[in-house]
Amino acid sequence: MFNLRKKAFKRFDFILLFTIIVLCIFGLIILKSASLSYSNPNKYLKSQAAATLLGFIAILILILLDYQFLGKMYIPIYIVCILLLVAVLVAGTGDDQWGAKSWLYIGGFGFQPSEFVKIGLIISLAKFIDINKESLNEPFTLFKVLAFAFLPVVLILMQPDAGTAMVFIFFIAAMLFVSGIKWKYIGYALTIGLLSLPVIWISLDQYQKNRIFDFLDPERDKSGTGYQAIQGRIAVGSGKLFGRGLFNGTQNQYNYIPAKHTDFIFAVLVEELGFAGGASLILLYYIMIRRVIRIAKNCTDLFGSLMCIGFAAMFLFHIFENVGMTIGLMPITGIPLPFFSHGGTFQLTNLICIGIILSVGLYREGLSFEK
Repeated sequence: MFNLRKKAFKRFDFILLFTIIVLCIFGLIILKSASLSYSNPNKYLKSQAAATLLGFIAILILILLDYQFLGKMYIPIYIVCILLLVAVLVAGTGDDQWGAKSWLYIGGFGFQPSEFVKIGLIISLAKFIDINKESLNEPFTLFKVLAFAFLPVVLILMQPDAGTAMVFIFFIAAMLFVSGIKWKYIGYALTIGLLSLPVIWISLDQYQKNRIFDFLDPERDKSGTGYQAIQGRIAVGSGKLFGRGLFNGTQNQYNYIPAKHTDFIFAVLVEELGFAGGASLILLYYIMIRRVIRIAKNCTDLFGSLMCIGFAAMFLFHIFENVGMTIGLMPITGIPLPFFSHGGTFQLTNLICIGIILSVGLYREGLSFEK
């Protein structure tokens, strides 16, 4: 399982790894600026740095591990995912602060199980689709796959965490699309989605409805529910072409931007480094996703390819939604920005995803990497 051959590393994606290193360093610098005005600024930087270090250790381990091993473990992985989400419903915390029971605490250690479940479901669903690929478009098989995929989504909606559920739905849809389901099923799904909008609207909490109202009319409650969105746009606009300078953003350093070290860290980046800084980040993300899709295309088995597509879709949704909500193109959902937003669980799981992707790129032809 851990046998390597020197020439195997010719297929290793050093460009992807280097891009991730740059993203992590860039993210730590912006996080330092975002937390500089807090009473204990080093607290956030230290925890993020520790999670980053653990993440790169995980990447090293996963590079040495043939990704097919994960496929063999897909049932235990899926069961653990379901148990974690049930545990959140029973003993989770966070609803008083974030409106959803999304955290578990074991001793003094707290984490968000849904972040790990993203990885587990992508692995499990990729293998489950691979096993059923020959009959995927048969109604009974497709029903099994959909039930398998959406059980975790239902449990997440029960927390309730609609933002995270949206991430799951997006990467599930991407994986099913790439696996070759017929267009008629896509049409059915879109029709059901449109017809269910009234039911979804009725089930939303008032704060979720306010976010949509504020998105449609940003000026409706400037000092209340719309405050965060307006301050974020002020910060982005004041950055202009090259920004106010690192550590010199007024919206940032005077704490006008709520959640500036987590969900709205992109506003900090653009205020201080301007359009040039924001565009540089988008370019790095583009390179990352392009390399992941390249690995997916070059993979010789559906399991590895679908995992890469799932991870690429997950990253893409996070990036688009976070940047979009910061500049007013999307409603605010509390979706963090990969490799930038503070959050140990989030940082660690993102780097684990990269480790699995690199493993797929390295072992994609099923070689027995012997000396």
